[in-house]
Amino acid sequence: MFEICMADRIAISQGGRDALAGWLDHIRALDGAAENTVEAYRADVAGFLAFMAGHHGGGQGRAALARVGLSDMRAWMAHERSRGVGPRSLARALSAVKSFYRWLSERDGFDATAVLSTRSPKFARKLPRPVSRDAAREVIETAGTQARTGWIGARDAAVITLLYGCGLRISEALALQGRDAPLGEVLRIRGKGGKERIVPVLPAARAAVEAYLALCPHPHEANAPLFRGARGAALNPRLVQKAMEAARLQLGLPATATPHAMRHSFATHLLNAGGDLRAIQELLGHASLSTTQAYTAVDTARLMEVYEASHPRAHS
Repeated sequence: MFEICMADRIAISQGGRDALAGWLDHIRALDGAAENTVEAYRADVAGFLAFMAGHHGGGQGRAALARVGLSDMRAWMAHERSRGVGPRSLARALSAVKSFYRWLSERDGFDATAVLSTRSPKFARKLPRPVSRDAAREVIETAGTQARTGWIGARDAAVITLLYGCGLRISEALALQGRDAPLGEVLRIRGKGGKERIVPVLPAARAAVEAYLALCPHPHEANAPLFRGARGAALNPRLVQKAMEAARLQLGLPATATPHAMRHSFATHLLNAGGDLRAIQELLGHASLSTTQAYTAVDTARLMEVYEASHPRAHS
């Protein structure tokens, strides 16, 4: 059973704690949610339950939770905004609360319309900020030459090549094991929520990994991490972020040029070349097409920038 932190034990009733723990066990077992996601859900719903306990002057048992109305929801949202929670974070918390109530109402047999109909705050969705094709190539080249040790430079270049060439998340690249090398024409990647996908591997990515392995001083073992730190342990993602930061500073790129931006660039450049949105969704491992559709907005935003800067009637 999921453990609730001590701060939550003070305000939340036993019934509320049990309900929260049961829901978290449910999403972990059936939905395959990652542990970081589960913890974020726990914090959001625990905060909601703690507020309701204070709002009504006592711990909210399961019966009391069933009586939460629209005015209670508005009071909670106003409280969150008053303590500086932004609309994006509040929308995420509300989504978690709704998911919790959907599960709870099905088990306890009450009408959760008041909670489920609460409107999410509006916010401007941040668009991905890809780098150009030339910048992506320069980042990889720079990362490969800036390290003091040759094999570490080759390692950093190989990881960043996988982010850009295969659209991997940094956690997915660093999860590769020795048994995955030498890389074949495709990789089987286990992404968020344990979902598997197949991604093609470009010759340049295979060559980058082979160059790293040829220089790596640590033994190539099937059950060991493919990418190693200086002492042979699994490579820390922070080291990849630092290598990317050093490369962007050297090249004069903006702060948005992060490892994750290389994955965004992979998707944007495929889309610009005529790639099918559904196929790109599969390659990225997005559960929802709406997530991938953000890249169409990136393309549109770029077109509008060109129009505003170039068209003689743009400012008429």
